[in-house]
Amino acid sequence: MEISASDVVLDDLRIGDAGWLTMRHGELYAAEEGFDASFEPLVARILADFLDGHDPTRERGWIARAGDRRLGSIFCVAGPRPRLAKLRLFLLEPEARGLGLGQRLLDTCLDFARSAGYARMTLWTHESHRAACALYAKNGFACVRSEPVHSFGVDLVEQVWERDL
Repeated sequence: MEISASDVVLDDLRIGDAGWLTMRHGELYAAEEGFDASFEPLVARILADFLDGHDPTRERGWIARAGDRRLGSIFCVAGPRPRLAKLRLFLLEPEARGLGLGQRLLDTCLDFARSAGYARMTLWTHESHRAACALYAKNGFACVRSEPVHSFGVDLVEQVWERDL
């Protein structure tokens, strides 16, 4: 089934979405980046923290859906400092890439962060995520830190990006 951008809705989390997000992050990052199984527990912890105690007025997650098919996700959570939001768990299924869905998810997250009173947004990613990094740069994010690391079984360059809201 071919996907059209008009078929996609951004929805709140439902039963089963956390398990799907953990599984798909693990599968996609293993296939596309060579990550090992140590990545999945990180995703599971982020989701568990969100589900166990998020403040819905300041934190939210979205699942992109076309009918009953999950196509992606993005989350806005409170950062470690007041008025700092964190973008988390930004994911697009391969068949959903190139439809403008990444921009739509990012716009939704940024709009929510502004309306929740955040002044700045930060995110953590890897240099190898070139399409995502290009999207962040296009939307006013700047890379404020870059560091070579060995994580999830591979050599990576971790990056922190930030922007004012």
